[in-house]
Amino acid sequence: MARSRHRLLLLLLRYLVVALGCHRAYGLSTPLRDQQVVTAIEYQDVILACKYSKKTTSSRLEWKKLGLSVSFVYYQQALQGDFKDRAEMLDFNIRIKNVTRNDAGKYRCEVSAPSEKGQNLQEDTITLEVLVAPAVPSCEVPNSALSGTVVELRCKDKEGNPAPEYTWFKDGVRLPESPKLGFQSSNSSYTINTKSGTLQFNTVSKLDSGEYSCEARNSVGHRKCPGKRMQIDDLNMSGIIAAVVVVALVISVCGLVVCYAQRKGYFTIEQAEDDTQVSLEGLWQT
Repeated sequence: MARSRHRLLLLLLRYLVVALGCHRAYGLSTPLRDQQVVTAIEYQDVILACKYSKKTTSSRLEWKKLGLSVSFVYYQQALQGDFKDRAEMLDFNIRIKNVTRNDAGKYRCEVSAPSEKGQNLQEDTITLEVLVAPAVPSCEVPNSALSGTVVELRCKDKEGNPAPEYTWFKDGVRLPESPKLGFQSSNSSYTINTKSGTLQFNTVSKLDSGEYSCEARNSVGHRKCPGKRMQIDDLNMSGIIAAVVVVALVISVCGLVVCYAQRKGYFTIEQAEDDTQVSLEGLWQT
């Protein structure tokens, strides 16, 4: 028992010696602060701040953009890539001009400086979120529909960040999310999904005829699609009945003609065989 305790103490001492040796040789790598989140609006300027408390002439600074592959933003005292033309250094910070959605992602600044205990490396990670205004949404509005059927109108934007919410308009007047809020129409069968951008009529009526447009809106901006007219027509019951009557008469007449032909023997097997034999004899004589 005593021997096992002695061996355990020796292993702990060896681990401490190795750890101290590594610390003296390479220093410590410590994060400066908790991860920062910086929000910027597209096409505006943004500053990514590296929170390093001390700046000395012997300090070395690097900025990297993290992702599937790590790329340098600032290396060997120079901005790299497309940041050369639209960024500038402010001490350890980077000011990006005309930021775009492609700039969104995680960035890391690394500051190394010599110390009494060896080379000391400090890191700071910043997440850049770029807010994007919606583009003109694509609106799907049918040109026409029959009264009493289910009709769905669709509105979608693919660029907005954060994801926009959608509002529908009829003849320039906003449709309330609930049709029971006093809209100037007796139709109360529609539903609006502000997240997906759909406007669905469970039983469309002639009162729903009009020009429809949709607006996509988020915290950055809003855009609206051009209005499109939807015409609702009633079913022509008299025309449908007349067509059914005509079809029935045509079928009846055809049936009478077939019956008459069968009675006269036009469709009997014997008559068909006689006709075939006469035809063959005529061909043989010629």
